[in-house]
Amino acid sequence: MIFDLKDVFEGDGVSRVLSYELDLRNIELDGSYPFSSPVNVKATASNKTGIVSLMLDTDFEYTRCCDRCSKEISENMSYSFEHRLVTSLCGDDDGDDYIETPDYRLELDEVVTSDVLLELPLKFLCSDDCKGLCTKCGKDLNEGECSCDKRVVDPRFEILKQLID
Repeated sequence: MIFDLKDVFEGDGVSRVLSYELDLRNIELDGSYPFSSPVNVKATASNKTGIVSLMLDTDFEYTRCCDRCSKEISENMSYSFEHRLVTSLCGDDDGDDYIETPDYRLELDEVVTSDVLLELPLKFLCSDDCKGLCTKCGKDLNEGECSCDKRVVDPRFEILKQLID
């Protein structure tokens, strides 16, 4: 989605709002397609005393398996982002702090996609106290304990265990 910002850059106090849906359902993360619905985006560009800022508000449904117990869960997520817009970068300006819009037009899809993907949690859990799966039998430990031997044997002494057996 192209956001035309010429009137915002040229007028102090001018503000523009654009709302649309961005389809990220074709993006694969860790072997799955977690975006089960389009991302709702509200972009607000405003010029205050010559400084043009872009506010992005996003919300979407995110469906993924828990990284500990593999249970599939859906969660509604909302993120907000803010960027400074400039028509050109000069010399020592850090390109990471500003988004350059030389023709007063901004491709919002690229900005929103990178913002959302960078904000997603690295570890996705069904709950903070998820116990995960038993490493021996694979039982979901959130549903109860399994009957596996929980003793941990130092691997250096594993050879001695064979003498006892």
